[in-house]
Amino acid sequence: MTTGVFRAHWIIILFQVVAVTLVFAALAGPILGQFGFDWVLMMTVAVLFGTLAYCLPAWWYATFGLREDHLVVHSGLLLRGSREIPLSRLQAVDVVRPLLMQVFGLAELRVELAGGDGSVVRLPCLRHELAERMRVAVLAHAAGLPGRAPEAPEWPFYRLPFPLLLGALLFRVPVLLAFVALLMLLTAGVVFGEPGVFGAVVPLVLGLLRHFWGPLTRYTDFYASTSGDGLRLRYGMFQRRMQTVPPGRVQAVRVVEPLLWRALGVARVEANVAGYAGARQGDSATLLPVAPRHRAFALVNEVFPGSDAVSVPLASGGGMRHSDVGADEYLFVTTRGIFCRTTDVVPVERVQALRLAEGPWSRLTGRLTVGADTPPGPAEGRAQGVEPGHARSLLDALAGHGRRARGTEAGTERWATRATLTRERDDLRGS
Repeated sequence: MTTGVFRAHWIIILFQVVAVTLVFAALAGPILGQFGFDWVLMMTVAVLFGTLAYCLPAWWYATFGLREDHLVVHSGLLLRGSREIPLSRLQAVDVVRPLLMQVFGLAELRVELAGGDGSVVRLPCLRHELAERMRVAVLAHAAGLPGRAPEAPEWPFYRLPFPLLLGALLFRVPVLLAFVALLMLLTAGVVFGEPGVFGAVVPLVLGLLRHFWGPLTRYTDFYASTSGDGLRLRYGMFQRRMQTVPPGRVQAVRVVEPLLWRALGVARVEANVAGYAGARQGDSATLLPVAPRHRAFALVNEVFPGSDAVSVPLASGGGMRHSDVGADEYLFVTTRGIFCRTTDVVPVERVQALRLAEGPWSRLTGRLTVGADTPPGPAEGRAQGVEPGHARSLLDALAGHGRRARGTEAGTERWATRATLTRERDDLRGS
């Protein structure tokens, strides 16, 4: 059951008390040590019990629960706060399990809402079973279903083999160059006995940790599936994460094919997801870290039902920085890049604005830039080097497709009941 009032697991009190006590001992311990060990011990014990006296009632008053189709969160002790969030604004739901929480069987529930950086709701240190039940209930309320509705079934879409992830991360120009430079520096330092060479090793190692080891641990055991409540992604070595993106929340998609990856026939899929802002957009933008090219575009068709990104006819622009661009009644597609080919796909019903741009270089070449504005994210929806006549006709076509695509049922909230009503209306029309 997900009705009633809930709290975080009581072990969060222990985490907070231990963290504050350790910080105090590390910062103030050396100073108090001048007065003797007894002072250090006495003040540390006082901080421990003082923190406990504050954290215990703060934990008791910090409650959350579901009230009809709202998530109600109470927090604070000295300064009480209460948030009542309509779940119609729901953008994504994540269940995150850092390594320490996995040891204790806990998880953190993150509810992403429309509204920018301050819109995320974090419910830390929940029992894993409770976090999963709340995730299902929140998605059901956002879809317009009763909170007691069972979890929607899912269908496997893609599981990333570890050898493919390892090979794809190694088979990148920056990583290969960094490895070669690292080996050369280490060899030079050993052969010539020059210890100063090892100072240049540090930034190379840090770069490899960020661009190789970080993605490797993040996307190990990656599994994607589709369901009635959206796209479900599970991944992580030391921090397990289950990310659920409800239908209609993906505003644009980018398919990235680096130069060496094209030889392997693989690509990366990134997305502009409404509700993610700032650093969270970068953390949650990847829908497929590595996948065969045909699976990458199959996922694009999954998140934009009824469309086919591959079949959109593209017209080539002119010049060195040109883009191939095209549109149909569902999608606006641009492709550009020689060394790293990127394909941006924007559904016409979610385009926020259309623009024609002409900079100094464009005026010299007689070419224009066509842009389709979307929420912030990796996909830009911009085509450069388009012939003026084609650019204006493309802009008019996109405006017309957008008007026809956006109807009274085009909103993304309550997707389950909206889909049911649409089917019933279509059945009535057919009869």
